[in-house]
Parts: sequence; structure tokens; C-alpha cells
Amino acid sequence: MDKPKARREENTLASALTPRQIVEELDKYIVGQFEAKRCVAIALRNRARRQMLAEDMQDEVSPKNIIMIGSTGVGKTEIARRLARLVDAPFIKVEASKYTEIGYVGRDVESMIRDLTETAISRVKAEQTEAVEEKARESTEERLLDCIFPVPRSLQRQPRLQDEEALDEPDEEDDGVLQLPFDMGPDVGAEAEEAREQERERYLNTRETFREWLREGRLEDKPVEINVKHQNMPFVEIFSPGGIEEMDINFKDMFNNILPNQTKKRRVPVSEARTILMLEESEKLIDMDAVINEAIQRVEDSGIVFLDEIDKIAGRESRHGPDISREGVQRDILPIIEGSTVTSKYGAVRTHHILFIAAGAFHVSSPSDLIPELQGRFPIRVELKSLNKDDFKSILTEPKNALVKQYAALLSTEGVEATITDDAIDEIAALAFQVNESVEDIGARRLHTIMEKLFENLFFDAPNLEKKHITIDAAYVRSELSEIVKDQDLSRYIL
Repeated sequence: MDKPKARREENTLASALTPRQIVEELDKYIVGQFEAKRCVAIALRNRARRQMLAEDMQDEVSPKNIIMIGSTGVGKTEIARRLARLVDAPFIKVEASKYTEIGYVGRDVESMIRDLTETAISRVKAEQTEAVEEKARESTEERLLDCIFPVPRSLQRQPRLQDEEALDEPDEEDDGVLQLPFDMGPDVGAEAEEAREQERERYLNTRETFREWLREGRLEDKPVEINVKHQNMPFVEIFSPGGIEEMDINFKDMFNNILPNQTKKRRVPVSEARTILMLEESEKLIDMDAVINEAIQRVEDSGIVFLDEIDKIAGRESRHGPDISREGVQRDILPIIEGSTVTSKYGAVRTHHILFIAAGAFHVSSPSDLIPELQGRFPIRVELKSLNKDDFKSILTEPKNALVKQYAALLSTEGVEATITDDAIDEIAALAFQVNESVEDIGARRLHTIMEKLFENLFFDAPNLEKKHITIDAAYVRSELSEIVKDQDLSRYIL
């Protein structure tokens, strides 16, 4: 291994978060579930460790995929989503139950990798757009000025360069021509050039004045006429069992090459024209080939697929033989997780080092009901605990995006200051736990329904309230949610 490569890999590991730091970051948004956070932190750190190995060893080290076992609302999806956001990795959440076996109507499992690639391309393109934003803004400003104050026709007619050179250079054949020693009168060409120069100076000064007004926002409502690219795409219907993507043809680009680009004039305000022109200028500055290559590399090296509801396809056999919606889907998912090459309209994408995090409640089935080959591809299994009253109290107050902070912030937009006391939080947590125990355990999602019911009247009356300071205590919580406590059929109020 050469020294520059070794130094780059060392920097890769040094810049990556340690497992302890990853858990600390996840703690800011997710309460409890330390074992699950620990597992995903180790799996993420192992990716950086793999980058330090020799190339032949890197291909041999496969990601340690994880199965999260737990009921809905305990934080499975949130852990995976926050993990991907933490390391800025391509991430997609899919439902295992929506896929069908190849040969049947429905989505094939390879579409999850194509969707992940699309997500990565959108993210890289957004980054590139931000990088060229300054240049695009300058070009957009010049185009807007051309629309607001176009160049006069008199300044557009310029003598050709070769004609000017011909006038400057003496003709060799005219060496013997007699040169008159006296003045022939005023030079008409010089006067015209001087007048043109003065007009050009006046035009540039006026243009700079408009530039200042444009930057100050004084021309935002002024209507301008711009040329917008317009192309009518022909309707093409293709019947293919695997979809158009398996044909590895990008019909949009193909028709763009065949059909000429057309433009149409639109009369819009300057504020809207700036957005349209900014998009066009950014597209010119972005190298889409580089974007696609970077996106595919990110997918292959750091992509994360969260495969939810995997317990719905865990049944291996039925009384009438193999079930196409279960065992067939498992066998189709197996090569994707094991490592294969998926064809997309952007090129081939290898799935050998994509991290798969599966999740399911497993109330009826168990992970052992998966086919043995698929079980072996998920070596790490972690069970998430159900949430209790103390967990609900922590969820309401501790995370950065705590529900109490969210609802107070929403009311503050109406000028209403809401103070939620500690006994009110205890009452809300106790009620959420009681409803989960008596009806159905939907985890932390129960807090959303209860908080929405609690603040329903406040949100409705907030614009007309004369009293701008509201204190929400346990008595207020009981008065607002008394009907829920009395009625046994809680589904009437909380779904």
C-alpha cells in the first residue's frame, strides 16, 4: 500500500465518529434502546475500519446486517434514519410487504436499489448546485439585466474583426499611390465611433443602475419576458415485466438528442424569472456524469436500506405449498443482500457493501421463520424494549425535537406563550401508557395522538385569545382528556 493511500485511509478513520460518539448523537433524538444504538454504531464504525484494509481484503469484508425486533413506535425507523443523517449516507426506507416474486404483478426487489440510487443522485446534485450557486447567481443576474434593459440595436451592429484589421493594415499594392499632403475634412468614421462609444458608456451606466436596483429588490414585481426551454416529450408505452429500467435505456436523454430543444417566451415577474433562470444556469454548470459516478460510489460504499415489516414475509410455508408473497420474496431479496449487481438507468450498482437494517414486530412469527439463507445474512439481532411511563416522560421533554417544545413553538407563532408543568407531563405520560396497555401498543406514536387531542382547542382558538399566556397543568390535561378516560372505546378519539 502506497503512503498517500495509507494516509487517506487513516484520515477516513480519524474523521469518522467513534461508536460512543454515535450513541451520544442518537441519544439526542431517541430515548432508551441502548442495545440497538450500540449495534448500529458498531456497524457504522466497521465501515470506516474496512476502508483501512488492503483492497483485496476490503472486498472480502461484508457489512454486518441487523434485524431489529420490536413493536411499532419503539424507535426502529428513527434509529436508522438518524444514523443515515448523522453520516450523510444515502438512505431509503422500504416495506418488505410491497414486493412480489419475479413473474408476478408488483414491484421487484431490485427497485429498492434503484430508488436508493435516485436518492443519492438527488443529494449529490443538490450539493453540486450549492457549490456552483455563486457562479449561477452571477450568470442569472446578467440574463435578468438583458431582459430588463436589453442592448440597443445600434450597439449590437459591430464591424467585423477582419474588416477592422483590413482597414488598419496598408495594402501592399497601394504603395505607389500618391498621398495627399492636405486635410480632407472631418473624419466621419471617427465621429461615428466616438458617438458609439458615448452611447455604450451611457448604456453601461444605466445597466449598473438597474443592477443596483435588482440587488436591492426594487424590481421584484417588474414583469419581464424570458425564453424558457420547452420540449414536448412523445408518449411511449413499453410493456416489460421488469420495467423500463431493466432495459438500461434512458429514453428521456434519447429523445433530447433526437428532438431539438425548443424555447417559448414567458412573461413573469422578476422574482419568478430569477428562480427559472437560476435553475437553468445551475444545470449548465453541473457535470451530470460526475454526479452519477459520485452517487453510485456513495451507494456502494455507504448506502443504508431500512427494510421494514420483514416479519410480514417471514412465513416460509403454507398449507397449499410455498407462498409467492413470502418465501418467493425472501429468495428474491437474498441475492440483493448477499451482494449482486443491479442494473439501473444510470449504470450498474453493486450491493456487496450496502448496509441492510431489517425490522419487524414478530408478534406472530419469529426471525427463525425466515429461510436459512436469509437468516445467515442478518448476523446481528437486537430486541427493542417496549416503552413505559418514564420513557414517555423523557420523550416529551429530553430530545432536541421533544413534543413539548414543538407544540409550544407552534403556539408561539400566534403570540401565545404556553407553559407545560411537570405534573401535566406526568399526566400525559401516564395516560399514554394506560391507552397503550388497554387498547393496542403503538409506542411513542400514542403521544402524538394524545398531544394533538390536548392542544386541539388551543390551536383552534389561538388567533382570538385575549390571554396570551397559558399554563397547562395536570388539571387542564384531565379536563381536556376526561372523555377519553371515561370512554372504553378509545378508538373514537384516538386512532
